[in-house]
Amino acid sequence: MEHFAGLDVSMEETHICVLDREGTLIREGKTRSSPAAIAAFLADGPPCEQVVFETGRMAPMLYHGLVELGVRVVCIESRQAYQALKSLAGHKTDRNDARGLAHLARTGFFKPTHVKSLSAHAVRSLIAARKKLVGQRVTIDNQIRGLVVVFGVRLPRALSPAFEAAALKVSDGVPGLHAALSGLFAARKAMLGAIAAINADMKKMARASKVCSRLMTVPGVGPITSLAFAAAIDDPARFKRSRDVGAYLGLVPRRYQSGEIDYTGSISKRGDVRVRTLLYEAANVMLTRSAASLELKDWAKAIGARSTMRKARVALARRLAIIMHAMMRDETEFQAA
Repeated sequence: MEHFAGLDVSMEETHICVLDREGTLIREGKTRSSPAAIAAFLADGPPCEQVVFETGRMAPMLYHGLVELGVRVVCIESRQAYQALKSLAGHKTDRNDARGLAHLARTGFFKPTHVKSLSAHAVRSLIAARKKLVGQRVTIDNQIRGLVVVFGVRLPRALSPAFEAAALKVSDGVPGLHAALSGLFAARKAMLGAIAAINADMKKMARASKVCSRLMTVPGVGPITSLAFAAAIDDPARFKRSRDVGAYLGLVPRRYQSGEIDYTGSISKRGDVRVRTLLYEAANVMLTRSAASLELKDWAKAIGARSTMRKARVALARRLAIIMHAMMRDETEFQAA
């Protein structure tokens, strides 16, 4: 008899339900949210053909940990699971969610989702930390500008020593303003140091990676873009065609069809917003700053001449995603050979 399990994961505990092929309850309970504890709970019962749980913050750690322990685990998209679980139980509880996920595993009514490697998540965390620090630094800069503009001083836009010198000069003889600016500049200096350290680490990581080094040969693509793209794709073999990457990153037009209504709108903006933004910036650099004569660049400019430059940048960003995926796939296949 085949058996199937569903896991409803939270930070502290995981509810587990095991069903047979006919949907009969075999056993259920809860344990700590760790791969070893979950594997031990499942080992005490009949072997499970498939174990299903949803995406979430704990998903990467649990998935890779359970795979290493020999558990046949599958991660599914939480939005799909939510729609299915609504129709399986009247009350939303952790116990009912685990039982609903077990029914999904039994019926096969789900679509597995790719769980990125822990190394890819480490790179993504580095990029996210850099973005947060840069955002906070911009916030502090704007706060400083707002404080000194009251005294009739407009600070330079460039990040130069003149920025700090001009602001502190205004605060001379104004105790409250001087204390406020001193604290803000101290925080700003610490953030700039942290950003510089992250940038240095990212450059080292990009140079050490053969895949990223090859991606950086594309005009407009630097260490941050190459690392972010490689971490988002993770395994290029999971895409059957390179052009599917454009849809994965939300760079394809959104379509709506219902009866007689059928129209195509702006891009879907699904997937990783950071990677999509970086690809758009890379496309803009290729169009405006790159001196190289490229057919791809001429193709995008022709689109801009027919329509708008914004659409040309989006089209070029989508084409860059396709090209970079093909480069990743070829490099991966070469290393495997």
